[in-house]
Amino acid sequence: MSAATERLVKKLVVVATIAGLGSALAFLLVACGSGGSSPAERSASAPVWLALPAAPIKIDTRPTSVWTGDRMIVFGRRNVTALDSRGAPYVVKSVDSAESYDPSSRTWTRLSPPAGPGYVPEYHAVWTGKEMLAFGAFHSVAYNPGTGTWRPLSKSVGGGIVVWTGREAIGWGGGCCGDAWGDGLAYNPTTNSYRHVAHSPLAPSQGPLGAWTGRELVVVVNGYSPEGKLYSSSLARAAAYDPATDKWRRLPAPPAPALRYGGVSAWDGHELLVLGRSGLRADTALAFDPSTNRWRRLARPPAALNPLGAYWAGGRLLVLGGQESVRAFAYDPKTNRWSTLPRIPVQGTGQTIAWTGRQLIVWSNANGAALTPVRR
Repeated sequence: MSAATERLVKKLVVVATIAGLGSALAFLLVACGSGGSSPAERSASAPVWLALPAAPIKIDTRPTSVWTGDRMIVFGRRNVTALDSRGAPYVVKSVDSAESYDPSSRTWTRLSPPAGPGYVPEYHAVWTGKEMLAFGAFHSVAYNPGTGTWRPLSKSVGGGIVVWTGREAIGWGGGCCGDAWGDGLAYNPTTNSYRHVAHSPLAPSQGPLGAWTGRELVVVVNGYSPEGKLYSSSLARAAAYDPATDKWRRLPAPPAPALRYGGVSAWDGHELLVLGRSGLRADTALAFDPSTNRWRRLARPPAALNPLGAYWAGGRLLVLGGQESVRAFAYDPKTNRWSTLPRIPVQGTGQTIAWTGRQLIVWSNANGAALTPVRR
């Protein structure tokens, strides 16, 4: 104990006789914790990001990732470069690349997927419990970490939202440039077969939001075309799809214009939590309960966040920002309050995120870090 702390303790003994032992001890714990606590004790109340070791390869183009239960698999495209006559590098081609990270041993393993076609803009991946299914616009593959084998998939399920239901990977929406899709496809890896999802009442969308609830796929769209024109009100802004019956049901639209420029969402086991952008940054937080078909507003989110991803973790919603790459916030539904998480020590572009059930792992084409939130 430092001399200053010792003097403080002596003073508190006197305080205890006047104000009551309980209040004095409470103040004593706070005072000693702020001045002489160990790093381990401080980390219990203030989570910190832990830098990850360097990965064996650099994935250059918008990687995707899945959590398998014991490791994170990162998959994307790597640029192959050469030098021109002046010694400046240029991209010759891009190929599929993958690697896995084991948090228990803090080690990376380089994986060896087939090279793939010359160009794939991005992949959307889901974990089936056995395989990673990665769907791209022009190329899709499956990887089994148990056998270390890759297999091609005959087609994609879409480039909008992709979820795993426990039986199928269902994709809906997507598009590029001036196109927006309003249809869906489902893939069953057990039978290696595809089926078309029933026509939905939703307006087409390049970037729909939503989640799998355990029974339905809830999808929310902003209702605007890629050119910024408002779709007809006859098209729904929210709907739920039941794969057991292959039917959609219309849901009430979210408050306008909460999702004008998209956002992020996560399922908390009861409600769909949505962080929306009506302007340049996230400015609206909503919750939708499929059992009552009602939306409700949540506390206004922190300002100046361009959301990249949202994850339900340990009773709180964790939201990470994109582009700025250093901002993260947590939402506590019990108190309806937002709190600021430590700045993310990750640089580079193309961040991908995985929730392990205990840690939040963020990886980019430059470096990565992991955060263990405080349990409440």
